[in-house]
Amino acid sequence: MERDDLIVNDSYALNAHHSEEEGVAIRKKIYLVTVILSVITAIEVGMGVMFKRSEAFTWTAIKWTFIVLTLFKAGYIVMSFMHLGDERKNLRNAVIIPYFVFILYLIFIAITEGLAHYGMDQMFH
Repeated sequence: MERDDLIVNDSYALNAHHSEEEGVAIRKKIYLVTVILSVITAIEVGMGVMFKRSEAFTWTAIKWTFIVLTLFKAGYIVMSFMHLGDERKNLRNAVIIPYFVFILYLIFIAITEGLAHYGMDQMFH
């Protein structure tokens, strides 16, 4: 019995121009990306479950850790799934640097407005 997807000579399966070794390398990269993103997500979820909000300094550190891990995950997703990591360094920097500058700007605005609204002593409690 012949498979339906192999009947037409123009199918993607027949036009894949990579060897089995390249296919193994591609699958290995996908597994690595999955493991890295899963570990970071597990750390975030574990921190959210284990730490309580009642500890002021610890909760502030946890919030900043969440922000840093989320930014790292976002950058890693863009690098791997949007194939930006395979591009030249100049193009990669032209996309990633404005993104991080904008995020830093948003953090600056949030802190500045928080300090203006709540005052310095109530900002971190």
